Order: sequence, then structure tokens, then C-alpha cells
Amino acid sequence: MKVWLDGQLLPVDQAGVSPLAHGLHYGTGVFEGIRAYATPEGPAIFRLRDHLDRMARGCSIIALPFDPAVAERACLEVLEANGLEDAYLRPLAFFETGGLGLDVHNLKPRLLVAALPWKSHLGEAGAKGVALLSSAWRRNSRHALPPLKLCGGYVNSILAKREATGLGYDEALFLDRQGRVVEATGENLFIVKGGKVTANEHPDALPGITRDSVIALTGAVRKGLTRKEVLDADEVFLTGTSAEVAAVARLDQHPFGANPITRALQARYAAAVRGGDPTREGWLTRLRPALAR
Repeated sequence: MKVWLDGQLLPVDQAGVSPLAHGLHYGTGVFEGIRAYATPEGPAIFRLRDHLDRMARGCSIIALPFDPAVAERACLEVLEANGLEDAYLRPLAFFETGGLGLDVHNLKPRLLVAALPWKSHLGEAGAKGVALLSSAWRRNSRHALPPLKLCGGYVNSILAKREATGLGYDEALFLDRQGRVVEATGENLFIVKGGKVTANEHPDALPGITRDSVIALTGAVRKGLTRKEVLDADEVFLTGTSAEVAAVARLDQHPFGANPITRALQARYAAAVRGGDPTREGWLTRLRPALAR
């Protein structure tokens, strides 16, 4: 496997990083998860620039130099170099050497992009239905960490995910102190009630790009939800780049039904990302035409 590192395509075992990298010690980095899909016209990356624009916002927060145009080209080149069509792209910007203090202005910035074969991180549960646990952990507050993909902030997700899997669940759901739903550890949440789709809205939740795509596909209403409203729903599903659209089979001990609207939406989303919906062509960056520019 080859990765792109600071302008070079290298075998992954030759892409060295200092053990004193600031990002390794303090989590001073920003990443994205981006999917590429096989289409009849060749591989295409889904909503590439939207992901990189969000990454740029995260980098700006910690004064980490980042050029979305460079990262876009890097994503295309590493996808091509690895000969992949269905893939997960992981751009990572981080601070490396220059000291281990908490000032970042003298640190060396680096940019890595990897492309890997990928299936949903939820595994079979993503297809069969997710067992979701109401976590005892709270989501990072936006007043402490902005809801962007800052590396260090994801320890919060790991704690909740470990809690859930240790209790036999697939995924964890963060609630705030008032019992309002925030998000899962790596996905946003939707409900279906009476045939109407609602996207959960919370200021501490990541502004998900898959979430935004699903809102566009369904015309979903944006609304803050309580745990009780989720339990009263006809269907519940999660959205995220890795998970795509994943039906929830149960929340805690409360089961949900066959999820027909969610299942139909999974097919609509698959058509959009794989070039089967001409009205969503603008969401796709096709590999070979883009590389030719």
C-alpha cells in the first residue's frame, strides 16, 4: 500500500514520523473520513471538497496550515496509486517536530493521505441493524472542543464505544445532561415517525456530510430530539461516511421494527454515491477526469 506524505507517494512502511511528533503526544491534528466508490464511469470520491472544507475549519481552529486544493489532489493521487475503486480515504494533517510545549506556532505541519479497502466499521450490524446503547459518557461540549474532526477529541468516542461493546452493544449514543440526543460515537441520528424523517439537531454534534446528504435526499426536518422521542419512533437510523445509512435494531432494550423507510433510503443513498442518480452528480469527483486537470 502507498500513502501520500507531504507531496510524495511512498510505501506505507517508508512514511516515517518522529516519535516526538506533537500530534502523537497531544492529539494536535485534524482528519477526515472520505469514501470513494466504483461507478460505471470509474471510481468517484463522494463529496470530496465538502469534507476538505470541513477539515480546513478544524485546522484553522488549531492554527494548523492546510490547503484543501493540495489535499484534494493528494486524495486523487493516492486512490489512483493504490488501484482502488471502493475505498476509504483518510487525510490527516498534524503537527510534528518543534517542541513538546503547548505553543504550536513553531511546529512543523505535515499532511498524510491514505487509501484503504473498506467496509462499514459497524460490520454486520450496519446491514442487520445496530444495537445502540445510551452511554453513561457525555459528548465533548462545543464550549470545550468544537464539533469537528480534531484528533484528540475522538478519545471521547473511544470511551463510549468501549462501554457499549463491553456490554454487548454495537454502538453508543451520547445524551446531554437534559436527556437530549447528541450523536453516536461516529454517526448522526435520524428517526422516522408516521412516515416523516427527522434529523436530530444538537450544537455539540458533528455537522455530518452524510447527514446533510440524507437530509437532501429525504427533505428531513431538523429538530432536537430527546431519548423518549427516539424510543417512540417507528424507525431509527444512523448516518456517517463509514456507516453510510445504518438501521438501528434497538436502543437499550427497546426494539424497533423492520425499518422499511430506512431500507429504501439505503438503496437511494447507494445510487447517489455510485453514480446512479443523475441529480446528485455534483456530489461526485470522478477520478480520471479530475486527475487530467
